[in-house]
Amino acid sequence: MQQNFPIRTGETAFLFLQHFIKILKAGGRAGVVIKNTFLSNTDNASVSLRQKLLEECNLHTVLDCPGGTFIGAGVKTVVLFFEKGTRTRKVWYYQLDPGRNLGKTNPLNDADLSDFIERQRTFADSAKSWKVDVADIDRKTFDLSVKNPNGGEEIAHRSPQEIMDEMAALDQETSTVMESIRALLK
Repeated sequence: MQQNFPIRTGETAFLFLQHFIKILKAGGRAGVVIKNTFLSNTDNASVSLRQKLLEECNLHTVLDCPGGTFIGAGVKTVVLFFEKGTRTRKVWYYQLDPGRNLGKTNPLNDADLSDFIERQRTFADSAKSWKVDVADIDRKTFDLSVKNPNGGEEIAHRSPQEIMDEMAALDQETSTVMESIRALLK
């Protein structure tokens, strides 16, 4: 049986997730949207709820969504996919990046989720997805925050001297353009 609930934020979302885990029957599956800060909050209630989620449910997928994915949430969110009744052994993470800003006039669409859906079938690793063994999660904080180890390409930073040289060249170019404009105005 599928049930749909409105998106909740703040403490309400936390209580909702706690209640949802409690009422879900063994073998029941759920996808819950929650603020991404839930994954790393250090307060005792968040830590114990993450522990409960890992020990009483199989949290198999964390979908990290960009800001604007859920209208009205107003914050960056994640979708937790889990099944009650078995412990979590591995968590598969997917960082959703549709390549554009999302919002009311530019909502998430089926095409944006196609790679996620395809990879989730086998929990495949990619530049946007990876697995974390629960044994590697800190047993004190149960921190589940999204940290992509595949991180993409490394950024080559310019030296301060290169930046200063470019600024001087741009200043010179600006001066030349300004002189040309002044000459036209005479």
